[in-house]
Amino acid sequence: MKKLPSSGLLVIFLLLNVIIPVSLSAQDLDIKILRAINSPDDLPSDDFFRFISNSEPYIVAAVPVAIGGYGLIRHDDKQFRNGCVIVAATALCAGVTNILKYTIDRDRPFITYPDITKKSKAGSPSFPSGHTSSAFATATSLSLIYSKWYVIVPSYGWAATVGYSRMHLGVHYPSDVLAGAVIGAGSAWLTHYVNKKMINRKKP
Repeated sequence: MKKLPSSGLLVIFLLLNVIIPVSLSAQDLDIKILRAINSPDDLPSDDFFRFISNSEPYIVAAVPVAIGGYGLIRHDDKQFRNGCVIVAATALCAGVTNILKYTIDRDRPFITYPDITKKSKAGSPSFPSGHTSSAFATATSLSLIYSKWYVIVPSYGWAATVGYSRMHLGVHYPSDVLAGAVIGAGSAWLTHYVNKKMINRKKP
């Protein structure tokens, strides 16, 4: 019988003593935070967070349409391009989010933990949060294009509230929301970066 190579023993050691315990610990922290945020009782704040959560698709669609439409009406190529860049960021974000959702296929928290109360509709797999990713893609796009505090603060304030609402309503883990925020912001940054490179190439 052949002996297991030392590298194989190292992998098994890390798996049993590091990777699995850390994963379990992270999952334990995930559900502890969610239990602190989600309440089984009907709260006055539930309607507010449902409103914020439901506002996500409308704002995500309205922002680039308004900016791009303004550019068309005013014959402002820069504003029209800004609208297109936000659409591209949202599309990239949606693609990455959905690939991860159906690859990882994580159950919603209210399915795994019956004590978590579902207070909003939820259909697709849990990880990452689609509402959060698209909200942060929009907020980051606006912040990069219009880098003024009066744009950045309300944009990220709204996006963060969308993320929190998904936990308050019991449909996402904190890690779902965190991953969604990173994916959304990263998609917007990458799209903004590519757009700047394309503009610079066109300059003589």
